Amino acid sequence: MNIEVLKSKIHRVKVTQAELHYVGSITIDEALMEASNIIENEKVQIVNINNGERFETYVIKGEKNSGVICLNGPAARKVAVGDVVIVIAYASMDFELAKKWKPTLIFPDENNKLN
Repeated sequence: MNIEVLKSKIHRVKVTQAELHYVGSITIDEALMEASNIIENEKVQIVNINNGERFETYVIKGEKNSGVICLNGPAARKVAVGDVVIVIAYASMDFELAKKWKPTLIFPDENNKLN
């Protein structure tokens, strides 16, 4: 039996841009992607601390060390620049393996930079 478990989490980053007229996705600073073990095109859940919105999209790689967190396309309507969000990725794995699994969690600072 396979179950879904937390794979990666970028905890509390600030939205720096919202681009409505774009194909759709979330652009994330490449340094944050690498640190959190999230890859380009991976499906993620976004949880908006400011308004309670929860939605899914996919990741686009942003400029490394830029601090960019940009919601694109329809997702741009679910945030405001300055909102704080959590980015979550899940993995499907065998139940027994999942019992031993340790997710990758990162906690960037208020400027979306790693400490």
